Amino acid sequence: MTKFLAAAATFAVLTMIIASTVFSQTSLRNAMDTDADGRADFSVFRPSNNVWYINQSGGGFSIQTFGLANEDFITPGDYDGDGKGDIGVWRDVNGIWYHLNSSDGTFSATQFGISGDEPVARDFDGDGRTDHGIVRRTNGTMVWYVLKSHDNSYMVQQFGLSSDYIAPGDYDGDGKFDIAVQRPGATASSQSIFYVYQSSNSAVKVVAWGVGNDLVVPGDYDGDHKTDFAILREGATPTSSLVWFVLLSSNGQALAVPFGTTGDDLNAQNDYDGDGKTDIAIWRNSTGQFWVRRSTDGVYTATQWGVPNDYPVASYDTH
Repeated sequence: MTKFLAAAATFAVLTMIIASTVFSQTSLRNAMDTDADGRADFSVFRPSNNVWYINQSGGGFSIQTFGLANEDFITPGDYDGDGKGDIGVWRDVNGIWYHLNSSDGTFSATQFGISGDEPVARDFDGDGRTDHGIVRRTNGTMVWYVLKSHDNSYMVQQFGLSSDYIAPGDYDGDGKFDIAVQRPGATASSQSIFYVYQSSNSAVKVVAWGVGNDLVVPGDYDGDHKTDFAILREGATPTSSLVWFVLLSSNGQALAVPFGTTGDDLNAQNDYDGDGKTDIAIWRNSTGQFWVRRSTDGVYTATQWGVPNDYPVASYDTH
């Protein structure tokens, strides 16, 4: 199995605050929006030939050879801040980030991290550009290292246990991604706990959500510019349904949606209809189809893109 598959205040000031808040929530969409039309594009990576295939929602498609399936982690993002998704990878063997800048077509390489780290590319400083970041598990703890894009300064923060799963998101809605982890319970059916180090006030938020074997599938499912606590639960058999459990930050209500099949589908949530809300979505390996539950109207759509054994790029944010 490749790492790709193993892995998965006056008016002016107020305007700046609103823009900053929107930046954080749109950054995950922008990572998948290569034509800047405000909608995520259907994208797959093919491990057999190291090619990215992107079906642009504004029309057309792109095909780009980039990365090495057996050495790289997929790390798409908006590294140049032009509002378009850049193709990117992090190479474990040398700790180098490689990406193609959509603004001018140039190639960039940045050394940050060492072999054994876990890449976590997000907008931690709220400047609208994806920051290089890694998580290092050492001596039973988790240490976060971030190279901030706005001034090239470093942030180092110990947060979490080495057995936790990373779960970054803008949970406090301040326009910056928060360092966060999901801590699984002692057994597969035990309660999991989310711990969030809030960038707005450095306070730690603790929320019980999900159980030990659930997958973290972050997103802004209600469109309030805050990341919702969300998990995906697999069924007992390959033919069992996948169930999405989302704790909506806008009103505290819980959403439970059966969507997808345990043995055939990979989650691919993102904002495909451009309404500012994360759509529940999967990519079906057996047919090479994206299935999306549109947040605008609840309609289910299917789009043929990819072939069996491809990897849906949108799964990069799953842990």
